[in-house]
Amino acid sequence: MSDKKKTPNPIDVHVGSRIRLRRTMLGFSQEKLGERLGITFQQVQKYEKGTNRVGASRLQNIAGILDVPVAFFFEDAPGETASTEGGQAESTTSYVVNFLSSSEGLQLNRSFVKITNPKVRRRVIDLVKALADDEGVT
Repeated sequence: MSDKKKTPNPIDVHVGSRIRLRRTMLGFSQEKLGERLGITFQQVQKYEKGTNRVGASRLQNIAGILDVPVAFFFEDAPGETASTEGGQAESTTSYVVNFLSSSEGLQLNRSFVKITNPKVRRRVIDLVKALADDEGVT
């Protein structure tokens, strides 16, 4: 083990990606989150990449700022056995996380959560399903 440069722990990478996901969903910049935490945006960057491990008290602070329970950061973490169909649930979850992290996913999510009328939300879902069916996607 003479190589000092080691790869990040998969759990640290997962927790970091969940921090990034929630931060971007709320429209927070790395600078804004860092300011609220009393750290630099570079440190936030390192947390999000998983190169620096987030301590327990700092993770609790992040959870409070981002208005989620601490458990949110560990949902679908590598090594969990939530799937019953040979990894299908895990791949679906990573697809959803990747979509929500994309520009289109963020725009769609931010706009959708602004719709307060449940009937209008249902119509938007029905519209998207109908458009997907027209494209031959189910």
